Amino acid sequence: MSEKRKITVAYGDGIGPEIMEATLEILYAAGAQIEPEVIEIGEKVYQSGVYSGIKPEAWASLRRTRVFLKSPVTTPQGGGFKSLNVTTRKALGLFANVRPVTTLNPFVASKHTMDLVIVRENEEDLYAGIEHQQTQDTVQCLKLISKQGSEKIIRYAFEYAKAYNRRKVTCFSKDNIMKLTDGLFHKMFDQIGAEYPEIEKDHRIIDIGSALLADTPEKFDVIVTLNLYGDIISDIAAQVAGSVGLCGSANVGDQCAMFEAIHGSAPDIAGKGIANPSGLINGALMMLVHINQPEVAEKIHNAWLKTLEDGIHTGDIYKEGISKVKAGTAEFARAVIERLGMKPGILKPVEYSRAIQKGFEIKVSPIVKQEKKLVGFDLFLDNDQLNPDQIAEKLRKLGNDAMYLAFISNRGLKVWPDGLPESFCTSHWRCRFKAHDLNVGLQATDVWQTIKTAGEQGFDVIKTENLYTFDGKRGYTDAQAE
Repeated sequence: MSEKRKITVAYGDGIGPEIMEATLEILYAAGAQIEPEVIEIGEKVYQSGVYSGIKPEAWASLRRTRVFLKSPVTTPQGGGFKSLNVTTRKALGLFANVRPVTTLNPFVASKHTMDLVIVRENEEDLYAGIEHQQTQDTVQCLKLISKQGSEKIIRYAFEYAKAYNRRKVTCFSKDNIMKLTDGLFHKMFDQIGAEYPEIEKDHRIIDIGSALLADTPEKFDVIVTLNLYGDIISDIAAQVAGSVGLCGSANVGDQCAMFEAIHGSAPDIAGKGIANPSGLINGALMMLVHINQPEVAEKIHNAWLKTLEDGIHTGDIYKEGISKVKAGTAEFARAVIERLGMKPGILKPVEYSRAIQKGFEIKVSPIVKQEKKLVGFDLFLDNDQLNPDQIAEKLRKLGNDAMYLAFISNRGLKVWPDGLPESFCTSHWRCRFKAHDLNVGLQATDVWQTIKTAGEQGFDVIKTENLYTFDGKRGYTDAQAE
């Protein structure tokens, strides 16, 4: 018998303890060589005053085992409480979220046929959680996309496709609007994709891509996308396939990995014994492959498919005429255990042993040093008294031989010069100063002096954003209607 693999286990909140008990019972019955270390996370930890939802001593177990099987948790409402999922993913460097979605017609009803994998970037984008209230009526959230983060997740998607004999990788982004952030992601996709000529590749704008995913999911094989988009389309795909409650996910990094169901803690049905453990079971199957026990994963997965095929369904997917038994959580787990060693007769059996994920070596290209030049800056103001022309009249006096006031925008729309009277304005203003000669640029002192003088004139300066060129290429966008 092989040595047991230590893993960290958290029972979570709501239905978490019930589905974890069912999942572990199946793993043990199938012969999984695991030795769980149990940690407490979630609601009780939050309520104890730990706003991250996880105590410092729990991190020691995660760093020691490097494998985390986690039930869903409840994040309390209100300010200060941080998402435990986001914290864990970022703290452990779990840059890749992997969510396979497969339809199970006719046993789990779906109008479509799909067998796809969504690979979602896990650490950046709007999920960086950097938000500020800047005026009485305007807040901001910073969208951060890095070259390294984009390269890692895109390369992972192609390596995954290669290892699992997937034919195509599709990139979802919104680079027709967010030309720098999403534009960088798309650019990296094209650049890295060229290294995999054997794999078909294409790009979709996120809105039409999501529509096609809901309408004709058979068009897709592997989808790679940014954090927020990936979160949304994962649930769309799971629901189109039949139920969000069936899908699991892997969160994979260079050193550690976390495995979970994609659904929440469902406190409304907690303790009733009716929750579907399938999402966590499927997360655990990905864990078994990750720790090099694919034969056990294959045995459990085929038994799970056979259980569904035999019409033993939990209430969330139970349907008259298709289902035969409405099973509770424990009863469903026992049914899976009874079918260990069996294979489905109609649904396609899985063969994990032929596609072992040994951990892809994801290289990141070195950063090439570029000439960075300050050529302007955006001065952000909180103002609910002056109109655009009045603001411009005062700010134009702050220009000098090196720079001038180029435009004023509100919520991204240019409102001076030549603004339209119909444009609705909030109290949040962006005032762009640019160098007269972009080849010469500006000095940092030009920015500091402008902030000081604007403050002396009574302006409420919220912040500034410097405008740079990199090797002569602009690192900023224009205003709408500029």
